[in-house]
Amino acid sequence: MARIVLNRLGQFAFILLIASFLLFAVTEFSPGNVASKILGPYALESQVRSLSDRLGLDDPLFTRYLRWLGMLVGLVPNELGGPATGLGLSDPRGAQYFGNFGFSLMQGRPIVDVLADRFGHTVTLTVWAIGLTVPISLVLGVLAGMTEGSALDRIISVTTVSLTSLPEFVVAVLLIFVFAASLGWLPGTSPLDPGDRWSVGSQLVLPVAVLVIASSAYVTRIVRSSVVDTLAQPFVRTARLKGLAPMRVAMLHVLRNAMIAPVTVILLQINWILTGVVVVEAIFAYPGIGRLMLEAALFGDIYLIQALTLIALSVAVTTQFLGDLAYVLLDPRIRVA
Repeated sequence: MARIVLNRLGQFAFILLIASFLLFAVTEFSPGNVASKILGPYALESQVRSLSDRLGLDDPLFTRYLRWLGMLVGLVPNELGGPATGLGLSDPRGAQYFGNFGFSLMQGRPIVDVLADRFGHTVTLTVWAIGLTVPISLVLGVLAGMTEGSALDRIISVTTVSLTSLPEFVVAVLLIFVFAASLGWLPGTSPLDPGDRWSVGSQLVLPVAVLVIASSAYVTRIVRSSVVDTLAQPFVRTARLKGLAPMRVAMLHVLRNAMIAPVTVILLQINWILTGVVVVEAIFAYPGIGRLMLEAALFGDIYLIQALTLIALSVAVTTQFLGDLAYVLLDPRIRVA
């Protein structure tokens, strides 16, 4: 077990390192000079040249990447702040600390502070969405799989397939039209403003509902398929021939083995909800990471885009790592392989 964990941790670090280099290279070679992006379209050529020299933007790519990586881990100071650049940027934590992503050009603040304002909101959305998606998907998937071919199975299958085919923005617009515009039961936007006439809880209902509908429909299909495959295994038929009750067979023999495939899907849903909810957060004006990523892309905030994409990569690799550990815990054959 320890060997598997250490092996996966090594792969985690290697993949994250390669991904961070590719991320840095893509953003550095995006259209436009980096110094021009920082200073704006009306900067003088002399100002652009001066800032490029100060930040070492003409150095080789690998040298700039190592400098950027050193800044992230706190080994190299961030030269963008301070009065010498004339940008009016300052960080109360200093120029050198672990997790220094630099400054947001869009907001003129350290990226750490910008993320602190938004990250908690997206985590709240994620916790609610996953907390509802997992039990709904498991219950519906197991019911459909255990009653394969029945009317209940067909109803669940047709409903989930139909919902899976709908994009998130379509579901969001439909829910807004029904519950906000027509019935007036819920707000059509979710700025999480406590001074609004709608409570914060009511503002969370529609964004969470969209994510739960999109996620649970897909996960339910995966759970059903896995349950059907597990029911066809010899050990399940043996348990049934011994006279065990259907619920006992489902809980002791089917569910544990059927969860091996859906675990990866559920973890990928965590990654998607946490970093890929740009459309949902934009539609509902939700102040989260997804909306911030859209704003940074539209503004051309290169350092904020780098930080958000690196976080997305870290979440993706972490969920894959957790998925591997779940495989080990659910399938003893992997531990002895």
